[in-house]
Amino acid sequence: SRFKLDTMAIVSPSILSSNFAYLQKDIEMLNESEADWFHIDVMDGVFVPNISFGFPILHSIRNIVKKPLDVHLMIVNPERYVERFRDAGASIITVHYEACADLKRTIDLIHSCGVKAGVSINPETPTAVLREILPCVDLVLIMSVHPGFGGQKFIEDSLQKICEVKRMISEENLSCLIEVDGGIGLGNVEKVVRAGADAVVAGAAVFSAESPESVIRDMKKL
Repeated sequence: SRFKLDTMAIVSPSILSSNFAYLQKDIEMLNESEADWFHIDVMDGVFVPNISFGFPILHSIRNIVKKPLDVHLMIVNPERYVERFRDAGASIITVHYEACADLKRTIDLIHSCGVKAGVSINPETPTAVLREILPCVDLVLIMSVHPGFGGQKFIEDSLQKICEVKRMISEENLSCLIEVDGGIGLGNVEKVVRAGADAVVAGAAVFSAESPESVIRDMKKL
């Protein structure tokens, strides 16, 4: 599966915003669209004040999706479930800096399962905490809203955080990607990418549109 694109930002629609009554239909739409990944938001009601979905959903869609599963674990003790998410079809597993007792050990576990590893930080977490782990990860996910619910407004301070992480990656000559999640749509995707993002997560902006495929295509162009 493709992990890095050379010419355009990666668009990873979040199926949390899809219509679960017609989930297969939405997945088939994304398969045929210009989307690059499927973003899977897993919430436990402990690390974030919401519960989403877990293994049953992943197992039910893994043979339908034709693109990498970009799994974002907003859960405590994520190391307990890494192998199961790998078995459920994850291509990328991203864990939160704030949720890991031993972040390096968790990243190593993800890699040992043959999966790309990412680390995410919440809006209130400074980017400086990432410096030591950056050489060990494939992706940094910057939350541009407070995690837990879709449809929130983009936090403008996130642009500075993107720039800071991009600078750290360049200074160390690293190859990890920057992904940004929260409040991203056609009105701000260009400035997010210009700030240094390689991948963007889009939920409500895609699935609330009359033509989700057109939104994805326009986001790629921007």
